[in-house]
Amino acid sequence: MSQPNPNPNPDGDGAYGWGPTQPGYGYPNPAPGYGYPGQGSPAYDPTLAGGQLVPTSGGGQPLVSIGDITVMNDGIVTPSGTLPLRGAVWNATDMSRTEEKIPTHAIILAVIFFLFCLLGLLFLLMKEKKTTGFIQVTVTSGGKHHSTMLPATGPDSFQIVMGQISYARSLSTM
Repeated sequence: MSQPNPNPNPDGDGAYGWGPTQPGYGYPNPAPGYGYPGQGSPAYDPTLAGGQLVPTSGGGQPLVSIGDITVMNDGIVTPSGTLPLRGAVWNATDMSRTEEKIPTHAIILAVIFFLFCLLGLLFLLMKEKKTTGFIQVTVTSGGKHHSTMLPATGPDSFQIVMGQISYARSLSTM
């Protein structure tokens, strides 16, 4: 080896020491240099002193959340980006269905009790409702479009989602 050990042990015995001897690029504080925006303006710094996050515009509490669409005071936050709230067009499509059927145990009880007394046929009045499918919610604003699918958990799921969309529509017109 013609060069001395580039990373000697900090104890001074000349053995190889693993890892850098001094903090590297960006640790513990980001070093100004190529690729970093101007350090003078706090809007570009990811954090302020003490590790506090820089406040950004559009902060505040979410007003309504429909699936992965969140409506804030001045924008609509989606996984595909932030859309402007003013002038947004909201649509919902009900792609769910509710089936009503007589459960198996009601048929068995009707047969058993029909043989003993004629009241067994009342068990056939038992009904079971099951809702399956999704509700599709779409929002279009500022030339961008986002769509999400919400599972329908009951026959009233579409009315609940339409109530949320009506509120979002009223916020879009302000």
